[in-house]
Amino acid sequence: MQVVIHAGAHHTDEDRLIGCLSANRTMLAEYGTNVPDPSRYRRLLRDILHQAQQTGLGADARDILVDAISEEGAVDRLVLSNPGFFGTPKMSVGSGRFYGAAELRLGLFRQLFPDDQLELFLGLANPATFLPALMAGTEFDTMEGLLRGCEATDLRWSEMIARVRKAHPDIPVTVWCNEDTPLIWAQVVREMAAIDPTVSFKGEFSLIEEIMTGPGLERFHAYMAAHPGMSEVQKRRVIAAFLDKFADEGAIEQELDVPGWTDELVSSLTEIYDEDIFEIERIQGVQIIAP
Repeated sequence: MQVVIHAGAHHTDEDRLIGCLSANRTMLAEYGTNVPDPSRYRRLLRDILHQAQQTGLGADARDILVDAISEEGAVDRLVLSNPGFFGTPKMSVGSGRFYGAAELRLGLFRQLFPDDQLELFLGLANPATFLPALMAGTEFDTMEGLLRGCEATDLRWSEMIARVRKAHPDIPVTVWCNEDTPLIWAQVVREMAAIDPTVSFKGEFSLIEEIMTGPGLERFHAYMAAHPGMSEVQKRRVIAAFLDKFADEGAIEQELDVPGWTDELVSSLTEIYDEDIFEIERIQGVQIIAP
């Protein structure tokens, strides 16, 4: 069985991906992809992984879990999603690293699914926006408290991905930039569900609908209806063109109000992030979904 582990990151898609997959649960089951309700496994998995870390797991732990959470039908591919798989928001940054427990948590998943094919999916985000959102979910009221001695400019997603690949070279990793998600949404959904580009699904344009003005959205849907059969590349070009003209700036803009952060620092973090993505592209076993 293939087991998809979608581990966030925190404050990226905010459960939109698993929500979209869940809305297509019946259709996906026809292709052997099982999308259980997160409420059925998030706490249960947390307890099981804690047990694995403390005392190990029984030989039947995997089958008991799959039976308990799976929907009816064949289970060729199981999709599990939780931004907390690698730790709480407080644990997401420490010792100058993102998600320092990632490889340990994946090791626990390997114990739980010893004979299955694991795949890791992870949405990345610019630290300039990721860190303030992360801090808001912790008890820290300063960025210095959250970072605990390191500088924001020291953090690299590539370091985390390389760590995971070194510890678990048998687990392929798929990543994307959260900032690109409106353009690549359909491909991310299809990659997680393992369905062909020709398979339509509910919510293909749901993310665009959140960030486009009403008149622009009406014209977009009319254009798509008048031009059926477009390829993914063609759809992305159309989406980019409509967002360029009809994006709802109020829905896109993010307020960055971090005491001590300057425009220069935000620009520096963004530049470092762009360079970091190029580093990730060079890591073997990593697929980057990009526009």
